Amino acid sequence: MGALRDTYIMAKRSLYHTAKSPDTIVNVAMTPIVLLLLFVYVFGGAFAADSPVNYIDFITPGICVIAVANGIAFAAVRLNNDLMKGIINRFKTMPIFPSSILNGHVVSSLASNLVSVALVTCEEALFGFRSDASVTAWLAFARLIALFTLATSWLAMVFGLLAKTAEGAGAFAYAFLVLLFVSSAFVPTETMHSSVRGFAENQPMTPIVETLRSLLVNGTPGDSLWVAVAWCVGMLVVGYVGAVMIYRRKII
Repeated sequence: MGALRDTYIMAKRSLYHTAKSPDTIVNVAMTPIVLLLLFVYVFGGAFAADSPVNYIDFITPGICVIAVANGIAFAAVRLNNDLMKGIINRFKTMPIFPSSILNGHVVSSLASNLVSVALVTCEEALFGFRSDASVTAWLAFARLIALFTLATSWLAMVFGLLAKTAEGAGAFAYAFLVLLFVSSAFVPTETMHSSVRGFAENQPMTPIVETLRSLLVNGTPGDSLWVAVAWCVGMLVVGYVGAVMIYRRKII
């Protein structure tokens, strides 16, 4: 019970700092919307001619993943700030469970990113996104987004602990953005040049995005569900083990 209480307190602290940071809120809220408008109104016409799926419906899962990538970048920055400013060393002098510091950052990242995805999805609906998915499909969508967010939040902890500056801590999220743009998030992989198509079809973002899209558009998880789950679980294990090992070596 003590560890859960301390994790709750640390998560509440992190969420408080997030809510008190207008630049974080604006960045997380506005970046996905700007990209949505860019893709729908600039590139959407070329896609619509050859596809039975509305382009905004096609790219909605990718925009949601972008929202998560933005959010976990700030999670890494917050942890790095705590580390560089000596705040974690102050926590060490208090009667709290050491694991609650990392856990609190991850829980706050998960909570804030799920809220961000929900807001982005509502905003997408204002621009024409429509889904006939059942409640069960929407719940499956939420579970997969939560698993992806949890996995990438733990990876963010690794970079937050390793980076020498806050800017470096947040920069790792660009790797997810690169993977996202070289995936089926915005165009079908079969339309890509052969030099990148193989990579696009066999990297984590493609099965994750395709499963999310299938849940929203078709109401079923599609053929990529277990591949998507495997990638998320793999990232979760690597991120958790790496973060705990680095934290113990550097802090405890």
